[in-house]
Amino acid sequence: MLRPYRELAAIPHLPWLLLWSMVGRIHLPATPLAVSFLIAGWTGSYALAGVVGGALTLGMGVAGPVRGRAADRSPAGRLLLVTASGYGVGIAVLGLLPAVVPSSMWPLAAVVAFLTGLSTPPVTAMSRAGFPRLATGTAQSAVFTVEASMQEVMYIVGPALAATVVAVWNAQVALWLCGALAVFGAIGFGGALRRAGLDQPVGRTTKGAGRTLLRDGSLVLALVTALCMVASLVSIDMVIIAWARDLGTPAIAGVLAAVWGIGSTVGGLIAGGLSGPARFTRRMMLMALGVAPLVLVLPPVLEPSSVWLIGLVLGVGGMAIAPAIAAGNQRISGLAPDDRKAEAFGWMGTFTTAGSALALPLAGTLLDHFGPAAAAGASTAAALLGAFLASRVRDRKAAPVE
Repeated sequence: MLRPYRELAAIPHLPWLLLWSMVGRIHLPATPLAVSFLIAGWTGSYALAGVVGGALTLGMGVAGPVRGRAADRSPAGRLLLVTASGYGVGIAVLGLLPAVVPSSMWPLAAVVAFLTGLSTPPVTAMSRAGFPRLATGTAQSAVFTVEASMQEVMYIVGPALAATVVAVWNAQVALWLCGALAVFGAIGFGGALRRAGLDQPVGRTTKGAGRTLLRDGSLVLALVTALCMVASLVSIDMVIIAWARDLGTPAIAGVLAAVWGIGSTVGGLIAGGLSGPARFTRRMMLMALGVAPLVLVLPPVLEPSSVWLIGLVLGVGGMAIAPAIAAGNQRISGLAPDDRKAEAFGWMGTFTTAGSALALPLAGTLLDHFGPAAAAGASTAAALLGAFLASRVRDRKAAPVE
């Protein structure tokens, strides 16, 4: 099981590229949590917190393909510097609004969040497009699994850090910290790309480069599957935040998120050491089965709920998350042309952030009117839909999907 990891460690520059890609993305899971606490505390509504968080992710999604196309055609360092600067300014303004305007002005926060999302540094798309340029064969399959596992570590550290800062200081400081990490990580990742010789884009090698990638039906199905996956996961994130806030102990949200991430990390590391191709449909179905039991352990189905029982369900069910993410990323990489991989992952960002933008207001509404169990049920439905769509994806390299 350790052989794939030894192969990756031997590839020059790849370990540092993986590390800096995580630093450049650690703000992504932390920022929605900080925004949720900030807006819910300002307006008193989870639904409005979901709208503002959805506006941020929608902005990320709208600009995703454009940023990805720019990464395929221009030096990475310059693009990262420009986007990081705009993102940092936007986060600073968003954190300041609740202190200077009344809560009735919450639509202004949604506008600022959307504009901030447009400037999100494209670290995710650039890193996933760059991995195949360094790793080939079995190492390429392993790098996506390692990346997904490290992403889960990021999902432990990021929300836990944000929740801790909220508990010790306030949500405003937590949001500003997220912005600072985004700027620092993007600049560091740009340096790692330059040292690895990946700062310059791949030359154009495919015909019809001006055509949209969405003409590929299998790629579109893989992207919609990613949308369903993220919609399911961000709904659970909001459920955890709401349950902990209603309990009066917001720091528990970070602890539960950490437990969930640890389970996912363990599952990813196990999956990364297994031989054979990733079975996309099976991994998506396992993810759905891991989310479903939360319906039975949350209010109003089980009241009062037990933090230990919720943590157990999250820890065990989370083991399916990283393997499902890795299978989806590898499938998208295999379907995208070599010189348009960043654009493909930019489209993935569009679909996944659209999933967040759709799921967050729905989850907030269900939390406000029916409770956490209802929002967990909606998350399960999204994951099951993703499993069905995954079964329809056909990789042009003929990798098994069942």
